[in-house]
Amino acid sequence: MTEQTSHKGKGPLIYRQSIWTRVTHWVWAICLFFLLLSGLQIFNAHPALYIGQQSGFEFDNAVLEIGAVNTDAGARGQTTIFGRTFDTTGVLGMSGSAERPQFTAFPGAVTIPSYRDLATGRVVHFFFGWVFVLTMFVWFLASFINGHIRRDIVPLGADLKAVPADIAAHARLRFHHGRRYGPLQKLSYFTVFFILFPLIVLTGLTMSPGINAIAPFLLDIFGGRQTARTIHFIVMLALVGFFIIHIIMVLAAGPFNELRSMITGWYRASPGTPASQGDKP
Repeated sequence: MTEQTSHKGKGPLIYRQSIWTRVTHWVWAICLFFLLLSGLQIFNAHPALYIGQQSGFEFDNAVLEIGAVNTDAGARGQTTIFGRTFDTTGVLGMSGSAERPQFTAFPGAVTIPSYRDLATGRVVHFFFGWVFVLTMFVWFLASFINGHIRRDIVPLGADLKAVPADIAAHARLRFHHGRRYGPLQKLSYFTVFFILFPLIVLTGLTMSPGINAIAPFLLDIFGGRQTARTIHFIVMLALVGFFIIHIIMVLAAGPFNELRSMITGWYRASPGTPASQGDKP
């Protein structure tokens, strides 16, 4: 497939995203949505995070606790992070109306199911977790074969040197729509694909007693099941942060062009971008 002729005053319309990149992108988006909301349902069953091999009343190793407490003013939501306590009524620990308060760490509006149902939450979480892992395998294999990882994901020395200038350009909302990803894009995607994705999968597996029997070394690598659960939660927050920034950047850089790229593969480059044939990602 060759590139289409550019319109007057516009850059060329280039074929930037392969079918493998586009399909796995949208499958991941669906998976991460269900994984996040079902994961919060699972977290609500025991709304606390620990560092170490064990947890319980006799241990003082909690780094995060979300719940509700009785006060002179009535029940209040409360979140404790590294020993510091915050009133989070209406958001965490206690939400809903005064007539029908909801005493869960995260409100039902952001969990699957929206009511207390750990069993269903686990089924949904595990199903989309394995779909997520399979999609990762497909993406890595296809991207290695077609060179997407080499061209667009792994940052080289020149990319690292260009990071300050790219940060300055983004701060001024000046985006260059080129044939390849910019330095910040490469660093971001490299972090997601080679650090965050593997971490969230491996820590998830570490929490499974069945996997512990097969691969007990994971418990040693992550410092125990409770520490793995904490890392799993932190990586989830990092991915949510990446998603928010990703959406902001899509809106700032031109949502129509960005969406067209991830749906059809065709992308409008900046004026002056050289048009060439046969350079399909």
